[in-house]
Amino acid sequence: MPDLVAHQLTKEYQSAGERLQILRGVSLEMSAGENLAILGPSGAGKSTLLHILGGLDSPTAGTVRLRGVDPFELAVRKLAEFRNKNVGFIFQDHYLLPQLSALENVLIPVLAQQRVGPESTARAERLLAAVGLEHRMSHRPGELSGGERQRVAVARALIMNPILLLADEPTGSLDSVSAQAVGEILCDLPKQENTILVCVTHSEALASRFQKRVFLKNGTFVAEPQVSVTT
Repeated sequence: MPDLVAHQLTKEYQSAGERLQILRGVSLEMSAGENLAILGPSGAGKSTLLHILGGLDSPTAGTVRLRGVDPFELAVRKLAEFRNKNVGFIFQDHYLLPQLSALENVLIPVLAQQRVGPESTARAERLLAAVGLEHRMSHRPGELSGGERQRVAVARALIMNPILLLADEPTGSLDSVSAQAVGEILCDLPKQENTILVCVTHSEALASRFQKRVFLKNGTFVAEPQVSVTT
């Protein structure tokens, strides 16, 4: 059975007495080590889909199962614990804490679950080395370039060894050189970690690196001919 199964996800909002349908029966299945790029126009529902897959928002209808667990059946506290342990997030803005070093920023998710020990510190150091920042671990965000800050964000998202990594426009605020470097890391490192990666992007250059690409339009997937998407 695939590690991630989303079935017929629908999301609706009421606005000024009008029903707005953001997602219209979106389904997908993915296994560990696979990656998927989702493209589409602004307002197509891409970020909404990521938020539902990551347990940040709930669907109006449909189900999500991550390694057999439906996160929306969990109590609020259990959902937060499940999300912290099993899902990593990378956003367009890195959201690093300016007063902390790169290493300390990577370790933040660990603090939500346990005290930081030698094992988690060693893993954080390995991840920072893997993204090319072995000599920048003690630097604070203000001392790093935009591309370096986003690489720290990638390491932070992977520190808990999540099943699922979600990236929302991860290169959107970077120059072309930094975007290329982050794109390479983003596609290679989760595969090495055996993590599912789902990335929303407007960048054709970034999307071209992914195993699969799909287009979200009017709340539904429109697949390229070589891509199989469940409906």
